[in-house]
Amino acid sequence: MAAIQSEGFITDHFLLNSKAAKILYYDFAKNLPIIDYHNHLSAKQIAENKPIGNITDAWLQGDHYKWRGMRANGIDEKFITGEASKAEKFKKWAETVPYTLRNPLFHWTHLELKRYFDIDLVLQPGTAESVYEQTNKILENKTPAQLLEQMKVEVVCTTDDPTDDLAYHKQIAKAGYFTKVYPTFRADELFFIAEDKFSGYLKNLETASKVSITNFSEFIAAVDARLQYFHDNGCRLSDFGVGEALVIEDCTIDEASVIFKKRLAGEALSTLEINKYRSYLFIYLGKQYHKLDWVQQYHLGPIRNNNTRLVEQVGLDVGCDSIGDFPMAEFMSKLFNILNTTDQLAKTITYNLNPSQNEVFATMMGNFQTGGTPGKMQWGSGWWFLDQKDGMEKQLNTLSNMGLLSRFVGMLTDSRSFLSFPRHEYFRRILCNVLAEDLNQGLVPNDINFLGRIVQDICYYNAVNYFNFKS
Repeated sequence: MAAIQSEGFITDHFLLNSKAAKILYYDFAKNLPIIDYHNHLSAKQIAENKPIGNITDAWLQGDHYKWRGMRANGIDEKFITGEASKAEKFKKWAETVPYTLRNPLFHWTHLELKRYFDIDLVLQPGTAESVYEQTNKILENKTPAQLLEQMKVEVVCTTDDPTDDLAYHKQIAKAGYFTKVYPTFRADELFFIAEDKFSGYLKNLETASKVSITNFSEFIAAVDARLQYFHDNGCRLSDFGVGEALVIEDCTIDEASVIFKKRLAGEALSTLEINKYRSYLFIYLGKQYHKLDWVQQYHLGPIRNNNTRLVEQVGLDVGCDSIGDFPMAEFMSKLFNILNTTDQLAKTITYNLNPSQNEVFATMMGNFQTGGTPGKMQWGSGWWFLDQKDGMEKQLNTLSNMGLLSRFVGMLTDSRSFLSFPRHEYFRRILCNVLAEDLNQGLVPNDINFLGRIVQDICYYNAVNYFNFKS
């Protein structure tokens, strides 16, 4: 591929296509702090706060988006997850970047180069060495806490297993960083009752909770202990993200106890029994989240680990997940209705991965809104394969058509990288441009201050008011 003319791609007016869009962004959105209420950052890295050191570690280690792009470009796996050196991997990524044109990776890459390193070059083979040297020179002295503060990240919510001792979160709290770091109760492992790993997981849960688990009531007591422990350490969100079809079946505590007892005895469970156990747990946890005044999150829709050859070669979570086509409406309807019937439905955010279900999710959340909490039921931002310009615009438009955009709690990174926070800027620019287009077409009042306040709410203040973070 011919060399790309390098300078001036990410301009001040990137994605802002009118005077109104520029005013909305620069006067109202640009300088707001960031509340990143869902990501997969390492609390250990933040607590230890050692310099990142190398751009390959910051960019390519664990980044499934980039791995998929490199594979699509024909890059050998040794330069992606294999034994190649950091410099070699970076060069192969630089070789790939020009071919990511119109993929969100192209925008994210150059936004990150501009915001963290003040680099205007387009990354490509001809600039790879210079970019590698410039970024590494800065990263050898930049710690995670400094990078977060540089982007004005006020709150980070990590994603944590119920058995985590949260030692690093405690260490961070004592350190007094600019950024507050809170755990999220990611309960997925509690649901895998039919898998071989469940027995080992129960032992970990026993250790963490200090509760012996010999029956279902003790299991619930152990879960309760972990919920309270997380709450005491600043947790105000839960999450669930198993990628498969989900159903809600009627299940009493006696039925759940019998099913759990069978599993402890090593007996095989039927599909109905598995679904009954899971259903009981969904409802029980939902009631506990309401009691604790948490926000519950549901990430629904991926089909995972499709490429068994790659999984066997490299391991799980290596970038061979994709959009699934599971039905989700009935699951959400039954779960939320059961919780709502007894007034125990917590504040809830759902995220769909299949864009054909945008309207399904947006309208489902509208069924359970209630007085006292504006935007209690949230249809979340474009997730995973949908957190790009087209996906964000579709989410904003569908939410506007089916609900109240003005009550939306805004963007999150869902990232494992400390260099991903310009995604909030990306979202804010897109939001401002969408509203400005409405203004220019006469679809909304010609009141820039009114629109600006809505922009500020979506980008920051709605999240401040929605999440009950520990001060």
